[in-house]
Amino acid sequence: MQIRSGRAFAPPTLDEVDTKLIELLRANGRATNQELAERLSVTAATVSARLRRLDEARVMRVVAVTDFSAHNYNVLIALGVKVRGRGVRDVGRDLATLPEVLSVNIMSGAYELELLVGLHGFEEIKTLLLDHIAGIEGVAEIDPGIAADIVKFEFNVVPL
Repeated sequence: MQIRSGRAFAPPTLDEVDTKLIELLRANGRATNQELAERLSVTAATVSARLRRLDEARVMRVVAVTDFSAHNYNVLIALGVKVRGRGVRDVGRDLATLPEVLSVNIMSGAYELELLVGLHGFEEIKTLLLDHIAGIEGVAEIDPGIAADIVKFEFNVVPL
């Protein structure tokens, strides 16, 4: 149960049509309501009503996910960052403003922050690490790991 706007909120139960609808949208987010209806053997009005209900209940949301290589990012780096002398959230917010930084996560473990960085080429690494990231107040240590290959990348956060 979640609390929204001061009221208790129980998420809706997903039936087979809801589950299949979400799966179809995961496979092809550009499918029309009519195409989805045909695949599900329901009417387009049913698809429309289901999508509205799922969206209002925050069970799903429609987002665009781009491919790294489609935007000419040829180098992915995971960075562990140790923070000293400044708040972790403040350092994380500053790092998040860098255009190369795709995500910033506050972590428990060896590093307070974990970043995913996309670069166009290896020649950008030195500038990013030494000029941009190391220059942010509170960054005490950077541990980069360059992705040699991507085995799995799914934006589907919650499996059905």
